[in-house]
Amino acid sequence: MGEDREPRQATFGSDGELDTERDPAASGDTDFGTPKNANETDGGYNRYAVSSLLQKAVRRSDEEVAAWAAWELARSGYAWNLWDRLNLYVVEDLRAGHEVALTIERYEELATNRWDEAGWEGRLCAIHAALAAARAPSTREAANADEYFRKVADERAAARNSDEAPAVEFPVGDLEPGGTFDLIFDGHTGEGSRLGRGKRFFKTRGARVGSRGEDDQSARWQRLSMVLDDIEFTEAEISHALEPVAADEKWTEPDEFVDRGDE
Repeated sequence: MGEDREPRQATFGSDGELDTERDPAASGDTDFGTPKNANETDGGYNRYAVSSLLQKAVRRSDEEVAAWAAWELARSGYAWNLWDRLNLYVVEDLRAGHEVALTIERYEELATNRWDEAGWEGRLCAIHAALAAARAPSTREAANADEYFRKVADERAAARNSDEAPAVEFPVGDLEPGGTFDLIFDGHTGEGSRLGRGKRFFKTRGARVGSRGEDDQSARWQRLSMVLDDIEFTEAEISHALEPVAADEKWTEPDEFVDRGDE
């Protein structure tokens, strides 16, 4: 959001230096009647400190501090900074899939496209968004995964250059047919095509879903589709295709469902 906003104009700071980051809306006086310095909020705080405070408050689920920090940035002419940061927190500090991402996006749209960001409506949107973020499940899972996978990649590369086995490996290993993840090599891959794995293999292995399984309607459609297919699926194959993938057996398949071709 916010792509249609006017670009921030270059202004001169109190020391006469050209300040290309300063939004004209962030000029004026502090609450104490003194001219605001570059990157200073109305309350006399440094905006970088307030922005960092907002992130830590979201991360630590401190609703009041998060609400204040958002309000301070919005009223001081730094709403653009606030919305940039809140959208970053969605991917850096909150649990994947949480609906708060859409909530924050909607509040930003209202604050920037309908109302004045520093006006009372914009400030309320800022507070609502910060509260929503602080109330959402906080986690560093994506950031931790990114850092871990990056370091594993470095370790693998260093080991290969030294002609040694890596001390740590990606969770998928080498991804070869016959390995732990053999079922991924269906007819949609070159390896699967060379192995002659067609629709029978895909329907009974590659198309199965997680521990919740299909709902009744989807299972009914899948069963009828397999019954009506040109391939004569056995009842055992149909039942297996509809069976949920066990949580502790995500990548295992019984030997009796080895592909017999699409005869």
